[in-house]
Amino acid sequence: MKQYVILSHIPWSPVPTRTQQLVTRLGDAQVLFFHPASGREDRSWREGGKLVRPSVTVFTIPPEGRFSGHAPFFSRGSLRHQVSYIERQLARRAFRDPIFWVTSPAFLPYLDYFSYRGLIYDCDRFWPRELEEKESELAAGADVIFAASPLLRERLTPCSSNVALLPNGVNFPMYCRGEERPSDLSRLLKPILGWSGTIDRHLDLSPVQAIADRRPDWTVALLGAIEDCPAVRRLATYSNVVFLGPRPPVDLPDYLSQFQVLLNLRRREEAESDVIPGRIYEYLATGHPIVSLLLRDEVEEFPDVIYSAHSPGDFVTLCQRALEEDPTWVAPRRRSYGAAAAWSRRAEEVRRILSSISL
Repeated sequence: MKQYVILSHIPWSPVPTRTQQLVTRLGDAQVLFFHPASGREDRSWREGGKLVRPSVTVFTIPPEGRFSGHAPFFSRGSLRHQVSYIERQLARRAFRDPIFWVTSPAFLPYLDYFSYRGLIYDCDRFWPRELEEKESELAAGADVIFAASPLLRERLTPCSSNVALLPNGVNFPMYCRGEERPSDLSRLLKPILGWSGTIDRHLDLSPVQAIADRRPDWTVALLGAIEDCPAVRRLATYSNVVFLGPRPPVDLPDYLSQFQVLLNLRRREEAESDVIPGRIYEYLATGHPIVSLLLRDEVEEFPDVIYSAHSPGDFVTLCQRALEEDPTWVAPRRRSYGAAAAWSRRAEEVRRILSSISL
């Protein structure tokens, strides 16, 4: 049985991350998953590991070397303390020369303390400049790199000859089956146009504002955690904008299945990124119309099945067109894109590549 050590900059979550989706599908493998503490007062590391899957145990790294943003700040002593903690967990479970799977260049200093038979770098974002040097060194030492977008692959190729394109994915069986109508949608005026994702100050809500102003006969339902900010407070004054709040992951497909149009809003920090978020694949799996706001100079995502707007006004026009579309051929085509992006298929590609390099 293969042994994998995961160093993830994102904590294990009830809403599975890209890393979780992939490592839980590695097959005949034993996985130890390490993530940073939530803060200096986080003492969950003292509780030891938590078995979250028959073959996956999750650990919190002691917080002395805390993460600030994307970069770690620690003294040599605190780094050694963290490394010693990881070493003890590996020794207790008889991990010897495992395969390390790293999701952030911030973990590069840790690797100097371990022996391993293979190193995987899974890159799903563009890191800030202060981590560029570490990322180059990590990429140069990795046996294989999984890049979540073509631009990421292009950026990392000078550091390695073994960079594989591995976009984000979707739990396709879960998102294509939504059928039950949630009770809190029954009172809403149709058509319902919906968004799924965190709602914060970084999210461009101008398309929602345009819909609220121009189409009072439509309802916009925003599904996800909400951060108080001026744009949210402004939209809360509209009777046709509804903030539904977060919902359990298992319920999300039912909500998406009831939205006549699915909205892809954008974050300002995505301006230079070509990484397709998992939300797009979730939308595709439903087969429903999708309207997206393009950022400046952005290449259209799935132009044959996604309506791409260049301004808030254009966004409203395309929502109207989406409501009028004949779904006979478009809906199956969207689902086919969603099926092709199933996490099971992404993981199968990971297993194939790792097998080809004996990892």
